[in-house]
Amino acid sequence: MNNRLLHLLGLATCFHFGALSLSAQTPPPKVEFPAPSPAATVKQRVGLTDIEINYSRPGMKGRKVFGGLVPYGEVWRTGANSATKFKISAPLTIGGTQIPAGNYELFTIPGEKTWTLIIHKDSSQWGAYKYDPANDVARLSASVTSLSSPVESFTIEFNDLRDDAASLLIEWETTRVKVPVSVDVVTPLVPQIEALMASDAEKKPYVNAAMFYLDHKLDLTKAAAWMDAAIKAQPEAFHLVYRKARILAAAGDKAGALATAQASLAAAQKGTAPLNLEYAKLNQELIATLK
Repeated sequence: MNNRLLHLLGLATCFHFGALSLSAQTPPPKVEFPAPSPAATVKQRVGLTDIEINYSRPGMKGRKVFGGLVPYGEVWRTGANSATKFKISAPLTIGGTQIPAGNYELFTIPGEKTWTLIIHKDSSQWGAYKYDPANDVARLSASVTSLSSPVESFTIEFNDLRDDAASLLIEWETTRVKVPVSVDVVTPLVPQIEALMASDAEKKPYVNAAMFYLDHKLDLTKAAAWMDAAIKAQPEAFHLVYRKARILAAAGDKAGALATAQASLAAAQKGTAPLNLEYAKLNQELIATLK
């Protein structure tokens, strides 16, 4: 074998092993598949309390869910994969039971007519395999209603939102479970409002404070005075005059409420902008209840 041929064979050998070496150093491609039960997060503020629920959403996929895939009478993770997480920033009342602020797990025991909801200490567990009733913080019952149309993907959401309450809804297949949630906004807010309104602050939330007192049936004399201060700063604001009429009506001053609503209506009818038309209608509805 001549020198030229040996040289060519050497080059080929080096190239071959070099390619193998390069191939060994290249990581295999990473493939991410869709999750059969995608993760979801529900965040809702009720009053001054932040609620966060982290759960996974399995689908019906042609299966019989309750009484089949999810047996009746057994503790369920309330979704798929890891146990559903339930986090609250301040104490709240759910289903009539007060729960302190903190991190929890939300388990359920489905039934045909009634479910049991379980607020459980957070143990970051998979499924409900290590569920321990000794770690229950609260158990509460909730009635089941039937939906006219099936819900394909397991869903947890909030509805019926007010500044101190909401409804927690759990829906899947044709089943809906509705649990009342309430929070205390009066106890923490009233001292703050009183202190601010009695202070020398240049700007005060007259309208918000007055409406908060109206909505929560607090001191309506103060509410009326605060709304008067707001109207004094904006004499042409017929929408504020309408709110003053509502406060007077709630306080039982029917004559004063009627006169105030009529004044707001007259001012609103001077224009044809959408706001004018809206408050003309609102005043007419209020006046009808006062006659």
